[in-house]
Amino acid sequence: MKEATTVTNSTLDTDLKEKVGRWLKVWGPGLIVMLADTDAGCLITAAQSGAQWGYAMVLPQLLLIPILYMAQEMTVRLGIVTGKGHGALIRENFGKFWAWVSAGTLAVSAVGALLTEFVGIAGVGELFGISKWITIPIATVLLIAVAFTGSYRRTEKIGVLVGLAELAFIGAIFFIHPNLSEMANGLMTIPWKHSSYIYLVAANVGAVIMPWMIFYQQSAVVDKRLNMAAIKKAKHDTLIGTFLTQGIMILFVVVFAATIGRAGSHASLSSVGDLASALGPFIGSDTAKILIGVSIMGGALVAALVVALAGTWGITEVLGWKHSLNEKFDRKSAGFYIIYILAHVIGAVLVLANVEMVQMAVFVQVLNALMLPIVLGLLLMLEAKALPKKYRMHGWYKYTVTSLCLVVMAFGVYMVGPTVGLW
Repeated sequence: MKEATTVTNSTLDTDLKEKVGRWLKVWGPGLIVMLADTDAGCLITAAQSGAQWGYAMVLPQLLLIPILYMAQEMTVRLGIVTGKGHGALIRENFGKFWAWVSAGTLAVSAVGALLTEFVGIAGVGELFGISKWITIPIATVLLIAVAFTGSYRRTEKIGVLVGLAELAFIGAIFFIHPNLSEMANGLMTIPWKHSSYIYLVAANVGAVIMPWMIFYQQSAVVDKRLNMAAIKKAKHDTLIGTFLTQGIMILFVVVFAATIGRAGSHASLSSVGDLASALGPFIGSDTAKILIGVSIMGGALVAALVVALAGTWGITEVLGWKHSLNEKFDRKSAGFYIIYILAHVIGAVLVLANVEMVQMAVFVQVLNALMLPIVLGLLLMLEAKALPKKYRMHGWYKYTVTSLCLVVMAFGVYMVGPTVGLW
């Protein structure tokens, strides 16, 4: 009897290990792209939202969860079923013109995003008295080195581990003790008549759903060589990542709503130093520096990795070049690695050189807003055209996804006006 029990337990352990092993082979693309989504710029936007509008900004973050998941879930099916990245599918289905439009705007957008990440990295270093001339070169070398590991899976694991540093900010919640009744009241408050509130909601939409995420995840599932049997698990990976990234955004909103927002402070929150300085009086200067510094450094590093890869994949797919992290550096794959290196080097040099980036930042923000309708529109059309009927959306889910994407596209267009001063 003992032997039978031992054999049964052994079989159960083996089955469990096999299931976990199969899941671990699939997980990653959704998680890493979502961790990259909460980069330095996004976290600053979330902090500003909480400081200015308190708990009223929690509801928009909750509503973005299904939209974010649905958009990224489409890339999972497109990548796994077709075996092609987003840029390659656009070229194949809509021609070279639209492929070049998507690749060109993605490239500029990626460099703009990289500037944000390097500014964030420099800001974290300066919190602790370390010059950007030390932090940025070190970060650049490390980010470039990660891509030369010769394996997408290895690169992904490193990115996820670094990105998980964002969870350090959970510690802040134990210092602030948010008022639950005020939070519940905030969830029921929608000050839609205030243009500044609508603008911040639009900014949060742009901060959560970014064009480069679509390019990255579709190419990632291809580079990871996932097959049709992995679609369900890949969706679960994306869902977990979605709740994780939005959980971090909500955490920043709540912490700054319960402190700066509640105190009615009008402190400027446009940099890493601003966040730490504003939060310091409530949780302690050193604690604020550590929690802000670790979380933003993790987000900035994983975002820099993902954004550079998304841009590189998008461009090389359109060009028809080899574009895999599983290929070691040689003459055939040199173009892929050179573009990846240049993306980091250009971003680092511009930040180190103190180039006047105000106009560039405005341009990139407008470009991102304009890209969102283009990218989401192409994504919906690809889902309907490039996939076999069996793998397409159907019924109520199709109409829900399409409707939500149209709402996001409308917010993307709306962002252009206030950014360039039209309204």
